[in-house]
Amino acid sequence: MMKLSLRNRIALFTAIAAAVTIGLVFLAVYGVVFKTAYNHLDSDIQQEKKEILSSLRWAGDSILIDAMPEWEENEHLEVEVNPTFLQVVDDDGRVLFRSSNLEEDILLYNPDLTSDRFFNSLIGKKRIRQGQFPMRNETGVIIGQLTIGISQEESAIVLHNLRNILGVSFPLLLIILFAATSIATAKGIAPVQQLIQAARNIGETDFHSRLPFPENEDELYLLATTINELLQRIDHGVQREKQFASDASHEIRTPLTAIRGTLEVLLRKPREKEYYEEKIESVIHEVDRMHGILEQLLQLARLENGSIPIKPSLLDLSAYLDDLTRQWQSRLAEKGMQFAIDIQGNGFVTTDPALLGLILENLISNAWKYGGKGGEIKLIWSEDQRVLTIHDNGPGIADEHIKKVFDRFYRTDDSRSSSIPGAGLGLSIARKLADLLGLCITVMSQEGVGSSFSLTFPVLENNRFHS
Repeated sequence: MMKLSLRNRIALFTAIAAAVTIGLVFLAVYGVVFKTAYNHLDSDIQQEKKEILSSLRWAGDSILIDAMPEWEENEHLEVEVNPTFLQVVDDDGRVLFRSSNLEEDILLYNPDLTSDRFFNSLIGKKRIRQGQFPMRNETGVIIGQLTIGISQEESAIVLHNLRNILGVSFPLLLIILFAATSIATAKGIAPVQQLIQAARNIGETDFHSRLPFPENEDELYLLATTINELLQRIDHGVQREKQFASDASHEIRTPLTAIRGTLEVLLRKPREKEYYEEKIESVIHEVDRMHGILEQLLQLARLENGSIPIKPSLLDLSAYLDDLTRQWQSRLAEKGMQFAIDIQGNGFVTTDPALLGLILENLISNAWKYGGKGGEIKLIWSEDQRVLTIHDNGPGIADEHIKKVFDRFYRTDDSRSSSIPGAGLGLSIARKLADLLGLCITVMSQEGVGSSFSLTFPVLENNRFHS
């Protein structure tokens, strides 16, 4: 079954469902006809019973049978045409009367029967419907059994013919239904075949092509839309990966080129000790630069794979930022910069302190790199808005760069050989860490004034996140 095509599977399952339904309908029809046929025979037997009992007489426990018109009717004499068979048996089991059409046969009966009963029986090879009725005298004592039989050949023939018709029409209907469903399904899934063919034409590297949309906006239309959106995401992902590979190789190639050039210069001829020391320090600096790029790339990979655990706890931002300020004092002193911390409100958040530290490290490092000498880095906490803002007085970011500052390897300066250190990964890492912690990170900037990066925290309720 699993090797069948979709259209044939649909047709098969439809045929199975139809088979069950049609089968139940046929059984119901046959049951109604069967019940009607036997009810009709039983009704005729009941009518015959009334006529017979009305002509019977008894004295005490004895049944008196005289020559009465009912007993001499043709239907009791004939055997071939709609015969009615009569038999009267007394309480001792003696047959008191038997209709002529019984000839040598005796109708089956139960001598101990106390209530009316209908059943099927045979006389010779003929099928009959029998009714047996206990006969009671004036005091209610059973004094004998009246048995009436009616031929059921006509009913049997009707039921037999009905069985044959239903038996033949059942498989025939299923075959017709299977064929019709298969044809209808083929027409119905034609758009699916078009989608399959269009999907096959998309090559391993051709993510620009899109599937055609069906005419009707139904489930297949939604399927095509979903697949096209998936292709769009894959296309963007592939382009990002290509750009990433290009940028990463460029970033690593630059220090490698510098190291190779420095070593080649040192090999050309003997140098003074001080010259060697200076170039070795340059090589170490480039090695550290590569090491930093690789560390950031590994950090990005761990973030994208979801392999960084989160350990949230209640954090006092006032104490946390004071400690962060002390860690940055020496680097700020290099550029004559200052920290300004403004906590508006109680300043408590629930987050992972280590991961929040990595976010602030990247944002403060960015402010330090681009901030002017003698400038100030402000850290402002707004309790009402649950926002922590890192503001610098650097050159600012142009509008065309704002949307791209969180992209990997993106630099707002024009050249990667810029005097400002960095590979353009810090803000990308900060964005992914913020997403991991459920924080919203945004940027506002004005050229010549500075930039502000804001972290919005979830509402804190009973020391827990509340969305």
